[in-house]
Amino acid sequence: MKGIFIAYDQAYNMDIANAMEKLGVRGFTMWQDIAGRGSETGDPHLGNHAWPTMNNAILTFVDDSKVDAILETIRAFDEESPALGLRAFVWDIEKSY
Repeated sequence: MKGIFIAYDQAYNMDIANAMEKLGVRGFTMWQDIAGRGSETGDPHLGNHAWPTMNNAILTFVDDSKVDAILETIRAFDEESPALGLRAFVWDIEKSY
């Protein structure tokens, strides 16, 4: 089992939610209106006068077999609009209940 954390500009919200549905990802936790800034490129998303946009994030836990399809979908969205700062991080889940 893998955990996937996906951070993205709030403008992607429906695209990401629809993609997760199409990929058979049923369970997830979503945070809306979170602040942040990418580590390499992109503008800050701080929800203030200077940087008004915000981010959202999804955390999901999936079978290993779904990871590549999810990452391919995320990468395709990011390549279409790289300035929106879409990122996904995957890690091993040792145990769950």
